[in-house]
Amino acid sequence: MSQTPSLPALPSRRSVLGGAVAATFALGAGTATATTAAAAEHTRPSWPTDFPLPNGFRPEGIAIGSGPYAYMGSLADGSVRRADLRTGEGRTVLAGATGGAATGLKLDRDGLLYISGGVSGSIRVLDTRTNRLTATYQPTTAGFVNDVILYGDRAWFTNSHAPVLYTVPRGKRKDGLRSVPLGGEWEQAPTGISANGIETTPDGRALIIVNSPIGKLFRVDPKTGHATNITLKGAADVVNGDGLVRVGNTLYVVQNRLNLITVFDLDAGARTATLRRSITDPRFDVPTTAARLGNRLYLVNARFTTPPTPVTTYNAVSVPLR
Repeated sequence: MSQTPSLPALPSRRSVLGGAVAATFALGAGTATATTAAAAEHTRPSWPTDFPLPNGFRPEGIAIGSGPYAYMGSLADGSVRRADLRTGEGRTVLAGATGGAATGLKLDRDGLLYISGGVSGSIRVLDTRTNRLTATYQPTTAGFVNDVILYGDRAWFTNSHAPVLYTVPRGKRKDGLRSVPLGGEWEQAPTGISANGIETTPDGRALIIVNSPIGKLFRVDPKTGHATNITLKGAADVVNGDGLVRVGNTLYVVQNRLNLITVFDLDAGARTATLRRSITDPRFDVPTTAARLGNRLYLVNARFTTPPTPVTTYNAVSVPLR
């Protein structure tokens, strides 16, 4: 799950945390004003870089708007927590339920939070101003609704178990759920996870999807679902690719079980991705998704290699975008 809030791009160019904004298709949101966001740039060095989360929470998706607030979803029950990134203090804003999951999150400018439901197969929309659900969708295709991006006037979701994208209207429109089959050069694994993280191209004309097990990035036409393999330069693959975050022409690919963020330079249409560098940190413990605020990238540690129990500890961390 990925996003970039409406803050200036870097000079070279989804209790806690994703958000993205890009041109007319972009995400955005949050409750802080531009003044607050600007002030945050000066105070951020003193903000915490490690965030303890409730035991047993099993974080998966994160979302950050334009202000210092972050949202994180639970793979355990679908609950959502909101945290102040200045202090790390958080609270539950959406209660969980048995069989629920929240794997991908994106926060819009109007305060609506779009939530992908993992194995529950659901899509939910939470109004973060009232902490009430405004819409729930249930695709008929069985699968794992994994990640989400805001593009145009709709939210777009990946299904990791089937070659299809789901899309729902943004805002108060209720024209319903649509399905867009993936075709072209798309490669679907016979079992397990295929499509995972999703982003937009720098020129705003298409989507980018990572296929985790084969380690490939695909450019997808949202109108037709036609997928084209993105040529990687300087890297053989992006195996275990999970969350995607794009800042201008820079794409950050979180490779979960490798405890790695791989950084690529994209051309405008995302036909090629050229390796620039990699980011790792001893605090990474299978990070899944990331979100940017200012000059930091925030990640949740899903700890997939650690058996989950009600007392298993979890956290989120931030790293500088140097």
